[in-house]
Amino acid sequence: MSSTSLRSSRSSGNRITLRKKPSRTAAAPRKRAVGRSRRKGLWRWPVYLLILWVAVTVLVVLVLRVVDPPVWAWRIHRALSPPLEEMPLSRHRWVPLDQISKPMQLSAVAAEDQLFARHRGFDWRAIVAAIEDNEERERIRGASTITQQAAKNLFLWPSRTWLRKGVEAYFTVLLEALWPKRRILEVYLNIVEFGPNLFGVEAAGLRFYGRSAARITADQAARMAAVLPNPYRYHVDRPSDYVLSRSRWIRRQMRQLGESGLAFRN
Repeated sequence: MSSTSLRSSRSSGNRITLRKKPSRTAAAPRKRAVGRSRRKGLWRWPVYLLILWVAVTVLVVLVLRVVDPPVWAWRIHRALSPPLEEMPLSRHRWVPLDQISKPMQLSAVAAEDQLFARHRGFDWRAIVAAIEDNEERERIRGASTITQQAAKNLFLWPSRTWLRKGVEAYFTVLLEALWPKRRILEVYLNIVEFGPNLFGVEAAGLRFYGRSAARITADQAARMAAVLPNPYRYHVDRPSDYVLSRSRWIRRQMRQLGESGLAFRN
């Protein structure tokens, strides 16, 4: 063998010996790093979903500040529920707050939420009083403000679970932060149910009194507000003793509140 061939062979052998396979000890830290990275990625998804939820709900609430909702959760629930006997067709007609009589506006505040003009979505004194009363009697007493009821009717399902109450509280905060009080009251009076499938003051005024919402009197408004706790049990056109008694109480509260009941800060 020539010296040239020998050098070439040695050189080739040297190159072969220089090629080393990656050790397993070097690959293990990389695998652990990849595993940690994947776990971190999984933890990010709940954060991303929460951010998306907040962004979407804020956008929807901002849109509904200026756009009247064509449909809302409570009306959808009624449409999907098993029909009661002789359930009337759904009725509704939207009217702006300026076309709803002041007595009708005041009656809702007097009946449902007398601190509406001053609170920020929750009446804490009423909530504490309701908790104390509910501990002493079987019949559950509510303490929802007009803002809470507007949030529930607009976005939520009928349930008494803590989850639903938590989501209701979230939307209540959004409404109070992003809407003026006038808009909250306007939406509430236009979507609240005054009878089976009878939504809003305009449809209710025409149905019960043959009057538009702008012409509803104080006595008529008090009678309509008296059935709001349960319009399937209580009736404006067939008032029980309870409805008549509650109507008189609402009229007294309306006189006591006067203009201050509708003196909104925004």
